[in-house]
Amino acid sequence: MSAEDDIGELRREFGRSKVVKTLSFRGEQTIEVTLESLREILKYCLRKQGYAFLLDISSVDNLGEAPRFEIVYELAAVDDSKHLRVKAPVEEGGGIPTVSDLWATANWHEREVFDMMGLTFKGHPDLRRILMWEGYPYFPLRKDFPLAGKPSEMPDVAFSWVAPLEGGPFVTRPGTDRVSGEPRGKGES
Repeated sequence: MSAEDDIGELRREFGRSKVVKTLSFRGEQTIEVTLESLREILKYCLRKQGYAFLLDISSVDNLGEAPRFEIVYELAAVDDSKHLRVKAPVEEGGGIPTVSDLWATANWHEREVFDMMGLTFKGHPDLRRILMWEGYPYFPLRKDFPLAGKPSEMPDVAFSWVAPLEGGPFVTRPGTDRVSGEPRGKGES
């Protein structure tokens, strides 16, 4: 079966009340489901349709729209014969059911979404920041986060002066092709 066939099966199994929309674009199959049915549908994809790999979990901030957020799961079969994208809308402050008990890799993916977007996962065994420090009050991937960042009490310990890069071993030369401009091309490897 293909991912397209799987979407048809999901529509028949769960109906229009749970499967909101489907999309096929450039050979990629996407299904949008309700947040309430998300875990049940993902579990079905794993157990009945063979999507054993959870490649990624990401989120989208649709600032100014309702619902504001969208959670996106990228699934694949073991033999890489089919891929499926599963999306669900998430309200501000709404909890997403965890799938870390279905796919072990979901643990870190869910922590990253929590850390960068502030979306919470109900039932997650260890939902804490993974990239930013504990106590950091902001979510850097939200669209309302300023590009220049926000003031912090943390000292700038990493760089106290401009780092010289010109001519360094990892700097490419301008105006050349990528191969000869690389450090290995300069005989510096």
